[in-house]
Order: sequence, then C-alpha cells, then structure tokens
Amino acid sequence: MTDPSSNNQLKAQGSFGATLQQARKSKKISLKEAAGELFILERHLEALENEDFAGLPQVTFARGFAINYAKFLDLDPVRIAQSFDAAYPNELKAQSMSNTVTPLRPMGTLQRDSSNRIRFNPLLIIAIIALIILAVFLFRMVTNASKEDNLAAAPVVDGLTESEQAQGAAIDDQISGAGLEGVGASGSALNLGGADSSTATLSVNVTSNTNVNITDASGNSLMDGNQTSGNYELLGTPPFDVQIDDVNSVSLTLNQEPVSLDEYTADNQADFTLTP
Repeated sequence: MTDPSSNNQLKAQGSFGATLQQARKSKKISLKEAAGELFILERHLEALENEDFAGLPQVTFARGFAINYAKFLDLDPVRIAQSFDAAYPNELKAQSMSNTVTPLRPMGTLQRDSSNRIRFNPLLIIAIIALIILAVFLFRMVTNASKEDNLAAAPVVDGLTESEQAQGAAIDDQISGAGLEGVGASGSALNLGGADSSTATLSVNVTSNTNVNITDASGNSLMDGNQTSGNYELLGTPPFDVQIDDVNSVSLTLNQEPVSLDEYTADNQADFTLTP
C-alpha cells in the first residue's frame, strides 16, 4: 500500500528527490541496500534523491528508475513520475530525443561483460574433426603398407641363416642324380648309386619342431639346432653329415630323390652320411 504520509510530504514539498530520500531514511534503508534490491546503480539512486539529472541516464530510463524507487519505498509512483516530469530540464529532454535515432542501451542496470566471451564456429569445429579423422586414416594406411612390405621382404624359409638361404636359392639346375651312401645308427650303409658331383641339393621337410644338424664336406653348417616346421632347400658340397633327433618329423630328398630313413633309425634318431 502507498504510505499516505509520504504522499502528503510530496505535496507539501513538491520535490520528488527529497521525498524519495526522506522515505528511504524513515525506513532505515541505505542507498547500497536499495541499489541491491532494485538492481539500479547506487549513484543513480543518489542522483534521483539530489535531482541531479545530469548524473542520470536518458530521460526514459531515469523516469523508470524514479517510478521503481517510489514503489520500493511505498510512495505513489504516479505522483513521483509527475513531479519528475515537471522538474526534468527541457534541454536534457531535447538531447534525449536526439539520441533516440541510435540503438538504445540500458544504463544503470547491472550487465555482464560479453567482450571476453569466446564464440565457436560450428563449421570450423567440424572441419577440425574431419582433418583429425583423415590424419588417423592416412596414418593407419601408411602403417599397414609398411607391415605388408616387411612381410613381403621376410625370408620364406625359417630357421636358416642368410648364407644358408643364399645357398638354397642358388640351386644348379644342371645337377642330375646322385649316389647316396648312408651309415645309419646301426652302422649299415645305403647306396643309391649315381654320378659324382661337386655340389648337390638336399631338401629337408620338417613337420614339427626338432633338432636337425647338417654339415657338408667343406665344413659349412647348412642346418644347425632346432628347426621349425617348413621346407628347406640346402645346397652344398657332398658328402653331407646328417643328424636328426626325431626322424618321424623329418623327410629328406637328395637331388629330388626321396631318402628312406626307417632302417637307419634307432630310438627315432638317425646319424648318417650322404655322398654322391
């Protein structure tokens, strides 16, 4: 409700500023407290009480501040507005009217500072994500291509040194036939017949891991130690010294002729010599 005594004071004094100030003090409210409740700057409330129109924003906003202030203090807002209009200088009204051609900006109220606000462009974010995906895709392609090249360059035959593989790759196609003389674990001899040759091709097929040692007449170790499953082509100078730990896991071919190892096996092991 509007305070009747405050309205009487307004009529008597004719000063809306003094009325506002007297009403505030009678309610024991500080300018700071009133500014916090109304969200109006403290200096603008003080300018209203002192009728310092130069310290107020444009007339429209200043008049609104006066009406809100009057309501807050339980005064008659219509009478305060009339008194404000009567006291407001004409020259300031003219200036306010000339400023209406520009966009109005609220003055005296609390505002958030948006100058430091960061704005993100959605298209830019999408482009960055697309570039990251493309980079990952290209990296995987290059990595997979490198792995394929390494696999292609890997030796086909496992368990052989580079020199042994080179010997196996240099097989002489002109070699035809060879004799086989074997001394098995029982000391008996095997002779397959054939012409002498300076080199011979020995094929070794391993079906499961086992120790196979083969040395040629020149003392070159063509196969040594544990061998994994696979086919091995060896080229060397006969005779060959052959030692096999598990005969059931190994088969031999000399110059494309299979060699039977059954009768030269003791405890599934064999130790014999191959010679032209």
